[in-house]
Amino acid sequence: MLAREPAHNLYLLGILEDYGVAPKPGHPAFHFHGRYVDGELTAALFVGGPGSLVVPSASPPNAIADLARALAGKFKPMSIMGDKAAVDVLVQHLCPTLKPTFNRTQRLFACSADDLGPFTNPTLRLAVEADLQQLVPMAAAAVKEQMEKDPLVLDPQGFAERVRLRVLSKRTYVLEDKDKRIVFKIDIGSRCPHGAELEGLYTIPEQRRMHHATLSLGQISRHLLSSLPRLTLRVDDANAQLAGLARKVGYLAGRAQRMLVL
Repeated sequence: MLAREPAHNLYLLGILEDYGVAPKPGHPAFHFHGRYVDGELTAALFVGGPGSLVVPSASPPNAIADLARALAGKFKPMSIMGDKAAVDVLVQHLCPTLKPTFNRTQRLFACSADDLGPFTNPTLRLAVEADLQQLVPMAAAAVKEQMEKDPLVLDPQGFAERVRLRVLSKRTYVLEDKDKRIVFKIDIGSRCPHGAELEGLYTIPEQRRMHHATLSLGQISRHLLSSLPRLTLRVDDANAQLAGLARKVGYLAGRAQRMLVL
């Protein structure tokens, strides 16, 4: 069901690839809920933990609404992300009176190998543990710039560990300058045979407008698309600069997305 629209379901497909349909012993709890019609799965909803992250499949709003009505009152959503129409329906049924602390409309950009422009930077490399001293505050700055909250204030140990685990799983790429200072980073947020979703693109302020992001996004895109059919990238509607960069590299704008934190 998810693979019928792989670009719009890459995040859920990546969760299935990494963790399966049910959590393994000793791993954080999560649930997949499904809507069936005559035995056919028509919509799915991922709920991480007690609602810490909720992600709907890219299914028709009426199908997501049926799931939301069935689950209303059974958990408290803390964050929701996905197709805007589906997220709007979830908010209506799961948390109609709660006011989000963070609420962004985004656009899902997608790219295939045929779309790529000529931008490359062969010095982009996988991050290693020795990079963490620079990488943790840099990753925190990226989150703070997007979400206006500093994760090193809210959860310093937990955030640092998540950055470390992403590095150990070979999902963070970095670019150094001639003095071995990391000036750019980007993460693979989700990956599966259907493609990968990129996130956390960040250039340190004093190195911006030097084409690091354009060349590095082109490089990692070309590298990943040598073995995957597609890539996606979520861009805030207010971030015209990143949207322009994505288009320049070869990404095409798709459907509206919504991300909110309650």
